[in-house]
Amino acid sequence: MRLIIFCLLLIGIVSCKSEDPLKTRNFYKVEITPLQQDSLLNIRALEVVRSEGVGMFATSSGSLGHVYPINHPKLYPDQETQMSGGIYSKLKHDTLMINIRAMALTSKGMHYITIGSPALIYKQAKSVKKVTYSETHPKAFYDSMDFWNDDEGIAIGDPTDNCMSIIITRDSGESWTKLSCDDLPKAKEGEAAFAASDTNIAIIGDHTWVATGGKSSRILYSPDKGKTWDVFDTPIIQGKATTGIYSIDFYDEKNGFAIGGDYTKPNDTLQNKMRTIDGGKTWKIVASGKGPSYRSCVQYVPNSKGKELVAIGFKGIDYSNDFGDSWTHLSDEGFYTIRFLNDSTAFAAGKGRISKLTFRE
Repeated sequence: MRLIIFCLLLIGIVSCKSEDPLKTRNFYKVEITPLQQDSLLNIRALEVVRSEGVGMFATSSGSLGHVYPINHPKLYPDQETQMSGGIYSKLKHDTLMINIRAMALTSKGMHYITIGSPALIYKQAKSVKKVTYSETHPKAFYDSMDFWNDDEGIAIGDPTDNCMSIIITRDSGESWTKLSCDDLPKAKEGEAAFAASDTNIAIIGDHTWVATGGKSSRILYSPDKGKTWDVFDTPIIQGKATTGIYSIDFYDEKNGFAIGGDYTKPNDTLQNKMRTIDGGKTWKIVASGKGPSYRSCVQYVPNSKGKELVAIGFKGIDYSNDFGDSWTHLSDEGFYTIRFLNDSTAFAAGKGRISKLTFRE
């Protein structure tokens, strides 16, 4: 089964930004179908193979899992059950407790990064799993990971010196190099990032945006796949260790959205949502005092021309079809992270479960 799933990955990695012409929707409800439920599950790392409808996830205890359509003709041609999957492997490293909050998939393998020290990156290609990066700095704490293409990828973490930690691979994740603080913007006091949903990084083509949070919450930007960097201030709520941007997404090179707040004050709605139309150079607060409060993840709905967004967190699910200016609360069901399979279906994961979300007009 592991080989089958990996073969699906080889043929199925598709960008979240693929376009099919569709009219603007107005979702008024979401149907939630539980796929995996276990009180011990804690999932913040989630990716999808959109062409196959397969979801891949990793847990805070190092377990790796998948959910997939069991009636897929390549897998189970004689069965008609809707969905299946489960835990299929577990990462181990000596006696360490492995906690995965970020992952990335390419056609050449699956990559997972742990939080805490030592920071470890695992690469899995077919049935072979190996550690491709290790960092033992006591302050090491990586929050998010993404790839520009099959060969080049990036992971970001909290500062261990006077800049955010950024590591890059140019050889399909076989090795990683940490960027020098001489080549990065200097971090401000109390500036870090949140390992809440593996959405601190947004990539469109060669363009990369990294969201920081805490006492200072800013956007690091690279136009050239991490070779050079700039930094932009934001108006989002900040000033405490628990405030700032928790999630960022870009629809194209110009239009992006970020959400967050303060998870210790999960009902506050002031200054926790913001939008850019100039590639992240400037940001405007939207829907302050209304709409979703603290949320850990925001994603653009595919094929929506950048108008539609879904925000998700442990306080529920919210939807906007006007670029984030107004929001509809769809559910109180709590999750940590979400990834769209298509323009009306997504996987969402969180504490104790992973579910299929179907958005209805």
